[in-house]
Amino acid sequence: MAKYLKYTKNFYFVFTVLFITWMVFIDSNDIISHFKLRSKLNELEKQKEFYQERKEKIQIEREELLSNFELLEKFARERYLMKRKTEDLYVIKEE
Repeated sequence: MAKYLKYTKNFYFVFTVLFITWMVFIDSNDIISHFKLRSKLNELEKQKEFYQERKEKIQIEREELLSNFELLEKFARERYLMKRKTEDLYVIKEE
């Protein structure tokens, strides 16, 4: 026991313990905050990958629609309920 009390009287030992305690628990950039930020970063990177894949898929569909007039007309009729002047449009909603 006396062996351990000898270390507590040493200034460098006490300073080191206080410094480590400060950096781990008290400081605004503590280890707990780093773990939380790291997990948030990983989550945001997954979202970034998802949206990049979705963006590529939409760009491919857009190029396909712009290159084919029949697909563009079909898309406009289904999505935006467009019609020709001589046609009647009936919207059926399923419940």
